[in-house]
Amino acid sequence: MAWTEDPTDFLQDFGVTVTAGGTEGLGILDTPGEYVADGRVITTEYLLRAEASKFGSLAYDDSITVAGTTYTVREQPLLVDDGIFCLVLLTKAVVALSRLLLEDGSFLLLEDGGYLLLEA
Repeated sequence: MAWTEDPTDFLQDFGVTVTAGGTEGLGILDTPGEYVADGRVITTEYLLRAEASKFGSLAYDDSITVAGTTYTVREQPLLVDDGIFCLVLLTKAVVALSRLLLEDGSFLLLEDGGYLLLEA
């Protein structure tokens, strides 16, 4: 059965503004919590659901703005089911970094209010 509805209708209630290059649309951003292993933060995953016709051709390392925050595309978008929507895996772009040396010789890397423990 062919899709006859406008995909934007499905993004209006929960979607936020997405801009990549000269393309603008809506998308739903999933921002799960931080993953911790052995007491250390490993990564934070960001996943964008958006219209494939607008954002399906993004490529690795492309810049994209979602709700005013800049992200970097981690891999080519994956089409969902019939290809109307796509999933885009993102990494939050680093705005500013500073280091704080700890007494044990390790240091904290501060990124947008988050902490990442690194060994000396």
